[in-house]
Amino acid sequence: MRLSIRSTVQKIVTEILPPSGGVAFSKEARDLLIECCVEFISLVSSEANEISEKEAKKTIACDHITKALEHLGFSEYVPAVLEAAAEHKEVQKGREKKSNKFEQSGMTLEELERLQQEQFAAAAARHN
Repeated sequence: MRLSIRSTVQKIVTEILPPSGGVAFSKEARDLLIECCVEFISLVSSEANEISEKEAKKTIACDHITKALEHLGFSEYVPAVLEAAAEHKEVQKGREKKSNKFEQSGMTLEELERLQQEQFAAAAARHN
């Protein structure tokens, strides 16, 4: 988990710092920021887990995260979390549509493979 957090934090730091501002972010500062991120995520996750357990839920939902943020005094983050959740939902919808293209085509796998081979042959003929 720390490796992905490390790369994510590095990406965020790179995006936030001005590209030619002469500002550097030391390794120690980056490591401290990573530790803070891990602690924050652990704190929010733990609180969200408690909330979901009190509601007799087995899965932590977005609602549990927003309630946890509010309980912990981070209410100002709730709008950004809700916005990120909405964006994530839209991305998921797009992925679902792509994965359903096979079903939506109404063709068998064999028919699709034959069509693909015909298109490869046509492209090769145009190239030659």
